[in-house]
Amino acid sequence: MVNNRELTEDGLEKNFATNTLGTYILTTALLPLLEKEPDARVITVSSGGMLVQKLNISDLQSGNGTFDGTMVYAQNKRQQVVLTEQWAKAHRNIHFSVMHPGWADTPAVRSAMPDFYQKMKNALRTEAQGADTVVWLAVSSEATKLPSGLFFQDRQPVPTHLLLASTHSPPEDEQKLMEVLEEFSQKFKSTSPGT
Repeated sequence: MVNNRELTEDGLEKNFATNTLGTYILTTALLPLLEKEPDARVITVSSGGMLVQKLNISDLQSGNGTFDGTMVYAQNKRQQVVLTEQWAKAHRNIHFSVMHPGWADTPAVRSAMPDFYQKMKNALRTEAQGADTVVWLAVSSEATKLPSGLFFQDRQPVPTHLLLASTHSPPEDEQKLMEVLEEFSQKFKSTSPGT
């Protein structure tokens, strides 16, 4: 998580470039290969922080208003949940999941959220505990018995919206996110012969 608004050399806000556009480009590049596999799975590591955010397609690069790295990260994680749901609808031969590892004691948590870390360090999960669900989603036959496109924590599907939180987005906003990401991704797709 980048706590100050910083741009990549391509002029993209770094959180968006890494968490959303990077996820989109990597996943869409792999889709043709994954479509051919009998037990293809895509698991995106998101965050429960997304529960406080409604999809905002009007400012994907967080250029308007005051920049809050934690809220930008949460927005990116909401975007990942939407991506997973959209891919699950479009690619029925691939099992898509998105998950929250819980708050784990990682170098990223320590450096990106030092105040949170100081208050919560004795209650944080180990890295292994944080990785448990993503590994389970990747290898368990039980995981693929559940519908594609779900959000998981502790090996269980959990809601993507808090009750009364007003974080639901209209379907047209979710579709617009996919369209905008496809437009952004065109700049990074290889034009070399044979790729």
